[in-house]
Amino acid sequence: MSTATFRIWRGEKGAGKFQDYTTEVSAGMVVLDAVHRIQAEQANNLAVRWNCKAGKCGSCSAEINGMPKLMCMTRLNSLPLEKPVTIEPMKAFPHVKDLVTDVSWNYSVKKSIAKFKPRPPDAPDGTWRMAQKDADRVQEFRKCIECFLCQDVCHVLRDHQMHDQFIGPRFLVYAAALEMNPLDVQDRIPALRKQYGIGLCNITKCCTKVCPESITITDNAIIPLKERVVDRFFDPMTKLFRVFSGSAR
Repeated sequence: MSTATFRIWRGEKGAGKFQDYTTEVSAGMVVLDAVHRIQAEQANNLAVRWNCKAGKCGSCSAEINGMPKLMCMTRLNSLPLEKPVTIEPMKAFPHVKDLVTDVSWNYSVKKSIAKFKPRPPDAPDGTWRMAQKDADRVQEFRKCIECFLCQDVCHVLRDHQMHDQFIGPRFLVYAAALEMNPLDVQDRIPALRKQYGIGLCNITKCCTKVCPESITITDNAIIPLKERVVDRFFDPMTKLFRVFSGSAR
């Protein structure tokens, strides 16, 4: 058994300061274990959101030593414990108290995205047919646990606070899961270009780096969606055809 110091952000609605807590740590502990010990023994009113403690609910998102991570999946032996471990709330969302932020904006965004619209059944028995490779392609996107770490690390939301112009990587993944489903006939391409702001993403791949489910967000979701927008609105031949056909939008 040894000790480590944790520098935790304390305060409400954006106002506050870091406070140091020294506590005992042992082999196998994760950051959330240390936070719970501090909460139980030294700071009973410390606000922290968590649920499953298994990396599946996405509730315990925070910034650990400046990097968005899940507290329940960040082992202490992966951190330099010879100096204080800083723990602070996500910066892309309104601060509530201590380590808790208001992520409700994300749910409003999700409601704004056009829902799944299936094409007519193509089989005699009234069902659909699709290739296994097409089914496999969208399965990766279904692993998202909505921890919103990708939203937090995205500079468009984190640094520039452009929440009214950009839906963020999590919902570009959601849109990709719908757009790449071979049964779906809904058209989200104009919305991706305009109200969803896909052009604001400059594919730094920081969202892919922090994803706890290892979803290849940039290469498999965002870039293919960008290509669809470019093909429709910026390809010279396609643009010319749309102008003369009267379908330009």
